[in-house]
Amino acid sequence: MSEPLDFSGRTAIVTGGTKGLGLVIARTFLAHGADVIVCARNQPEQPVALGDRQAQFVAADVRDAEQVAAVVETAVAATGRIDILVNNAGGSPPAASATASPRFNERVIALNLMAPLLFSQAVHDTMWAQTDGGVIINIASVSGQRPNPMGVAYGASKAGLINMTATLAHEWGPKIRVLAPVVGMIVTEDTRLFYGDQSGIDAVGDLLAAKRMGDPQDVADVVLFCASPLARWMTGCVVPVDGGGEGPSYLRVATGEVNQS
Repeated sequence: MSEPLDFSGRTAIVTGGTKGLGLVIARTFLAHGADVIVCARNQPEQPVALGDRQAQFVAADVRDAEQVAAVVETAVAATGRIDILVNNAGGSPPAASATASPRFNERVIALNLMAPLLFSQAVHDTMWAQTDGGVIINIASVSGQRPNPMGVAYGASKAGLINMTATLAHEWGPKIRVLAPVVGMIVTEDTRLFYGDQSGIDAVGDLLAAKRMGDPQDVADVVLFCASPLARWMTGCVVPVDGGGEGPSYLRVATGEVNQS
C-alpha cells in the first residue's frame, strides 16, 4: 500500500468548511495533499488555506438543491473527480421544545439532515463512475444518540443522519463508503454559547473520560482516517469521537465521585 494518508490527486468537498470544525477539516485535507472545495453561504474574510495551498470556495446554501449541484459541478470542472464528501455544515441554537416554531424546526432539520442527503445524492453519479468510488463522511453528534433538551429538532436530525449513513452504505456499497463520526463536545468559536466561560468548559470536560473537551483537530484526524484506505473495511457505521463520553451521572449524584482510581 502506498502512503495511506497521502491524498494527492484526490478531491474533497467540505460543507461549512470556512469556520469551526469544517475549517480544520479542510485544512487537514490540504495538509495531506488533497484538492479541497469548501462551501458556505458567505465568503470567508480570509481564504481557506494552509501554507501555499488554498481551497476553492463556492458560495452555497446547502439546503438548496441547485446551489448544491453548482458546488459539485465546480469540483468536477476543477479536478475531474470527487473522492470525498464531508457533510459538515450544521448546527442549531438552543430553543425550548415547547415553543420552537414550525419554521425553526423545519430549517434545523433541513440543514442537519436534508442537506447531507441532497449533497450525497449530488455526488453519487461522479463517485459511482470512478473506478475507486468515493467516501461520504457525515458529521453526526452525540445529540443524535441521547436526549437533547433545548434541541429536539437538532437531535432528531442527527439521529436521522446516523440512519441515513447506514442506509446509503448498503444501497451504494461497496463502491461508495459512508461513515458517521459521532462527535462529542468540542471547543469552537461557538462553545461559549452553550457552555459559558472557561470554568464551564473545564467543568464539562471533567465529565468526560478524557477529562477535557475536544479540539477540532481531534475530529479532523478521525475524518482523515475514515476517508483513507486504512478504513477500507469500514462503512455504514458510527465512529465515536467523544473523549470517552460522559461518566455515569447516577454515581456522581449518589456518591459525589465517579473516578475510582
